[in-house]
Amino acid sequence: MKKYMFGIILVSFLGFFSCGEGENQADGKVMVTGKVENAPEGFIILSQFTESRPIVLDTLDLSNSGEFSYEIEVEVPTFYDLNLFGQKSVRLALFKENVSVSYDFENTESLTIEGSKDTQEMVKIETLMSDYQAKVNKLNEAYYEAMSSNNTQSIKQIQVDALSLESEQSKAVKETINSMGSSFATLAAVGLLNTKNDFQFIDSLAEKLDKNYPENKMIIQLRQQLDEMRALSMGQVAPDFELPTPEGQVIKLSDLRGKYVMIDFWAAWCKPCREENPNVVRLYNTYKDQGFEILGVSLDRTKEAWVGAIAEDGLTWPQVSDLGYFNSAPALLYQIEAIPATYLLDPEGKIIGKDLRGPSLENKLSEIFEK
Repeated sequence: MKKYMFGIILVSFLGFFSCGEGENQADGKVMVTGKVENAPEGFIILSQFTESRPIVLDTLDLSNSGEFSYEIEVEVPTFYDLNLFGQKSVRLALFKENVSVSYDFENTESLTIEGSKDTQEMVKIETLMSDYQAKVNKLNEAYYEAMSSNNTQSIKQIQVDALSLESEQSKAVKETINSMGSSFATLAAVGLLNTKNDFQFIDSLAEKLDKNYPENKMIIQLRQQLDEMRALSMGQVAPDFELPTPEGQVIKLSDLRGKYVMIDFWAAWCKPCREENPNVVRLYNTYKDQGFEILGVSLDRTKEAWVGAIAEDGLTWPQVSDLGYFNSAPALLYQIEAIPATYLLDPEGKIIGKDLRGPSLENKLSEIFEK
């Protein structure tokens, strides 16, 4: 559950930014040309994506034959948007190569792009994003329908399908990025990945791009974000913290070394958390005698709500909280923006899993304890 709402999947498409210094084209100019057939009333608007927001560069004139052309100063790799009459948006990734775009409004499959290999690579990303969003929308519709009818079984199945879809999407995005070689358009695909689960892949990609496009502002920003997340990446020792139990006893995360430990960020007010608790109780009872422990970290605001939920849900593992909501010290330390959220640690305290729940948690624990 987010701070204010719950969604199965939120697709966050990384914003496009202008890039930093790089090798310049001889004259620093790129021609954007094209042809539009059966155009509706309106305008063609060319915008450039900057570090903070897109800015409109110009309105392009369309000739009687439906053709247009525009020359842009492009001294560094830069992303643009070509908005065709408010009905069709074409992303452009420009650097050193001219590009030609054609589109027929009576045929939605007619978009063709010539020149600018980076822009052609962008089409792969746009297709991935569009297909994924359509599937997400379908799942969200089914989810809200199931919620309205209080169909618990359907809700659980939709959550399983959502996790599976996210996994499939991650694989498809990484395969697409690998197929794009050194194209700077790969920067636009980073936002389609889960930075928690795909940290190593994104980190490796950022290092590769940094070598190809040194001093690039977008890559610098990406690497700074990755550095902030590095302490929470897979294989790292989980940051230590300590908090009191409802009885006032202080528990440190490092006190639990020697066992497989799942840090479970939850709250009494979080419906998805409460719906997941029976599954966690079942798995805890199955594996607790084999070296599995859970440390519940509540993001509640009141002790009454927190303690009441522990009793109602039959949570018998250690529970701690500073009642700080999302400003709780561990929540800030672990960059928690939505719950339920989990981190699974090995006996040495190293992170071996993130956001595991439902079937994914059951499969991971089975892999550990039943091998």
